[in-house]
Amino acid sequence: MKYKLKTKKAAAKRFKVKASGKVYRQKIGRRHLLENKNSKLKRNKKGFLQVSKSDFEKVRKMLPGL
Repeated sequence: MKYKLKTKKAAAKRFKVKASGKVYRQKIGRRHLLENKNSKLKRNKKGFLQVSKSDFEKVRKMLPGL
């Protein structure tokens, strides 16, 4: 009997897997201390980025069910 692989919940909260199988993450630098950052910088930090090739396999191992 093979055991079920558990999803790392910390990773599940940080990454989104699209239907195509690509993994996305949020851009860094938009959590706190925003009053010191200019509007252009904050605007450019919006949205998601695709996870780099070097980290892709690591993230997929943490998210077996997704």
